[in-house]
Amino acid sequence: MPASPRRATLATVAASAGVSVATVSKVLNGRSDVSPATRSLVQAVLREHDYVAPAPRREATGLATVELQFDADLNAYSTEIVQGAVAAGAEVGVGIVVSIGNGVDRTTAWARELVAAGRRALIAVTSQMNAGQPAALARARLPLVLIDPLNLPRTRVTSIGSTNFAGGLAATHHLLSLGHRRIAYVGGPATAGCNQARLHGYRAAMESEGAPVLPGYVRSGHFRYHDGVEGGAAVLDLPRPPTAIFAGSDEMAVGIMEAARARGLRIPEDLSIVGFDDTQIAQVTSPPLTTVRQPLREMGGVALRTALRLAAGEKVDSHHVELATELVVRGSTAPAPSG
Repeated sequence: MPASPRRATLATVAASAGVSVATVSKVLNGRSDVSPATRSLVQAVLREHDYVAPAPRREATGLATVELQFDADLNAYSTEIVQGAVAAGAEVGVGIVVSIGNGVDRTTAWARELVAAGRRALIAVTSQMNAGQPAALARARLPLVLIDPLNLPRTRVTSIGSTNFAGGLAATHHLLSLGHRRIAYVGGPATAGCNQARLHGYRAAMESEGAPVLPGYVRSGHFRYHDGVEGGAAVLDLPRPPTAIFAGSDEMAVGIMEAARARGLRIPEDLSIVGFDDTQIAQVTSPPLTTVRQPLREMGGVALRTALRLAAGEKVDSHHVELATELVVRGSTAPAPSG
């Protein structure tokens, strides 16, 4: 009997049409960023080759899945990320599996377990990654996308973030415009890239206005409520306490509010506070929190779409994407108190 013909591949179709593999993939996925003429050409070549797209990897449920992994318990920040990723997944028929813990001590087995579970890609959020993890995922051919990583491995990885420096700059300039000069920064881990960018924005704004950063005015923690309480207490107990504090997250800002109230300070009459993220808690604090809006849902959606593009063998235009931040002024900031 004659040998059965080999099934056409994306590369075969791309070569016949004179386009890239990524362009053929875009046509198959119904992407809009392909010209009508090119789309018609590719579709004709697909029919000519009787191309049949391979079925995506699926779990037992029959739904293709992407792992969305966090390094700690979920909070208001991570919930926004999840909602963005889930919404983007629903648009393309992909499910999101949420997990906690980055498998740092079982790199190879961890990667294999994700593949065996049918995951098409991994999105890791605010994770600390060791050098072996991206390599293990690459060997398993499992795409990796990071959101606000606490560190960037030396190997090139794809990451999604926001304009943290610009956000820190805007938050601090807002406080300076209200007449504050004694402004502290209570932020996240000192080594985290997103925290460093926010801190650099704060320092740049202070320097531009000739406002000194006094000793003890910069504190680091883990972007959580208790770190805000501790960091706020530390700066408010200084001999020259600040009249305003820029917090590295909304959750920290709420902790700072509690530290201020415990010391009999009124917000914003005695102390102005600016947060970062614009999660739901920013609107329900008393007073409502002035904060830097980080487009968390959009970040989750972009991460999901990027992961799926990598899983389809496409190349991404940039290995790091930053979405714009925006200052949202509410009731927790006011002109600096006199005296």
